[in-house]
Formats: sequence, C-alpha cells, structure tokens
Amino acid sequence: MKPTWFITGTDTEIGKTRCTVNLIHSFRQQGITVAGMKPIAAGGYWENGILKNSDVEQLITTSGLKIPYADINPYLFELPIAPHLAAAQLGQVIELNKIISAYQRLTSHADVILIEGVGGWRVPINATQDMADIVHAVGAQVIVVVGLRLGCINHMLLTIEAILRDQCIIAGWIANTIDPQFATTDVINTLSSRIDAPLLAVIPFMSSQNERFFIPLNF
Repeated sequence: MKPTWFITGTDTEIGKTRCTVNLIHSFRQQGITVAGMKPIAAGGYWENGILKNSDVEQLITTSGLKIPYADINPYLFELPIAPHLAAAQLGQVIELNKIISAYQRLTSHADVILIEGVGGWRVPINATQDMADIVHAVGAQVIVVVGLRLGCINHMLLTIEAILRDQCIIAGWIANTIDPQFATTDVINTLSSRIDAPLLAVIPFMSSQNERFFIPLNF
C-alpha cells in the first residue's frame, strides 16, 4: 500500500478539509504527488445536472490530478446529515468494499494518499462500521484536527482516547484556529501535555479558503 494518512477531527466544521488541502499543498511543494480522497460526503450541490461537494472539489483542485470523481468520492449525498442516515433515506447502504476498491485505484495515481473523514471519529458509515474500519482497511495512520474554540479540550481528548481504543496509530495532530478571538496558547499547551503524539502545526485563522499554510512533513 502507498503511504496513507486519514484526517479526522473533533467534530464537523472544524477545518478537516482546510488541513487536508494544506497537507496536499505541503507534499506537492516537496515534489510529491498526492491524491486526496473523501470516501463519504454529505451535503452536495447540483451543477449542470451533476451532484458535487465543495470539500471534494477543493481536494481535486489542490491535488492537480486527473482522477475519476467516483474514485475520489465514492459516496456523495445531497442532504447534510449523518451519512448512514442519508444513505438509508435513499434505500442505500454504504459499503466498505466499495471504498476500498476506490482507494486501491487511487494508489496508481500518486505517491501518497490523504483521506478526509466525514464528521468526527464516531460517525457511523453503516449499521456496524465507522471511521476506524476505513483506517484499518487501508492501513492508514491518523492525523487529528482540533478546531480551537471553547470546549475543544474535552472534544480532542475524547477523540484521541477513542482512536487509541480502536487500535489505530496517531501520526500527529493539527490545531486549527477557527475562532480568531480564542486564546490558543494555554489550550495548546494543555493538549500537548496530554497527547502522546506530535503537534504537526498550528494553523492561524484564515479568512479565505484559498490561503495556504505549509505544514512540516515530519510524521
């Protein structure tokens, strides 16, 4: 398998896509080809009769690779709700084998694969499986994104605890500033003292999705 990292987060809307995009950018700055993958996305828009997702579009644009959309994003649902519920409303079941097959096809296009999860770590993908099953299936290590805002210490430590309980390897974590008024230094120090994995980067508040931040690839 190609080197693969799975980017998860403490919640939804805390910057997983921004961090994944900036990781792709950082790899490409080093001359490394990267395929970004979002196996499951909930929340889409229609363009010329085609259902798309803005997070997936950012991964495609940043990677700069010509890869079939369905391999980058095997499951896309229009409603922005938990994906297993969105699938159930359509009479569908999200199948892990379909995700694995898409991943295997991606490995022929790039040196590195970055997989962005959906929601937080415990979001189900079907009646019996969740993010950990994807991670184990592709042999990925996990990068955890914490959105720096009130309550993030509890959310981050619970997420770390769950990942380790699922016997997944944590390669590192990224602190993403989503509230420009939030005092970050003491929070980062508290998390660093309690997480046995390297802090890869502290991403400053960015007003535009197009801003880029280099993340040191020391993981």
